[in-house]
Amino acid sequence: MLSRGKETSRVGDLSPEEMVITGVQVNYFLVCKTKLWFFSRHATMEQESDLVSLGRLIHDGSYTKSKRGEVKIGRISIDFIVKGDTLIIHEVKKSDKLEKAHKYQLLYYLYYLKRRGIKAKGIIDYPSSRRRVKLELSEEDESEIERILNGVKEIISMENPPKPERKPYCRKCSYFELCWVS
Repeated sequence: MLSRGKETSRVGDLSPEEMVITGVQVNYFLVCKTKLWFFSRHATMEQESDLVSLGRLIHDGSYTKSKRGEVKIGRISIDFIVKGDTLIIHEVKKSDKLEKAHKYQLLYYLYYLKRRGIKAKGIIDYPSSRRRVKLELSEEDESEIERILNGVKEIISMENPPKPERKPYCRKCSYFELCWVS
């Protein structure tokens, strides 16, 4: 189990019940480690964000027919699932500007499900650009996910937030004031 101040085993050695990291944390690790640290301390600034609200509207308005509703499994929340010969999980995103973070968030969901004995494939849906990215979890992806998860554990166990790095999207971030307004 993840705990502050104590050494824990590598993520790959954890049982499914011990995996307490969310997909959002995986995403934030790749986007901004300072944002990850604040989010992991329950400083959830997204409720106030117009961009997050817009993303919810795009999600809800674009997939009413095929959307089965958000599916929660343990610590992960999948936007929707399509059942068939193969389980297909979908992650809906407003824009592909942070595609690498989106990709690893979805790969983490596939990894998480695999650890629970569920084989699935994934699709990132970008309804604004009518684009889809199909993903399957490879052994290389699993190794990278484990590296990311260990990095997440390291960041969230820090006593203080990592020093923010100015990025092109900082001004639009809901955590902007925590990082840059003093």
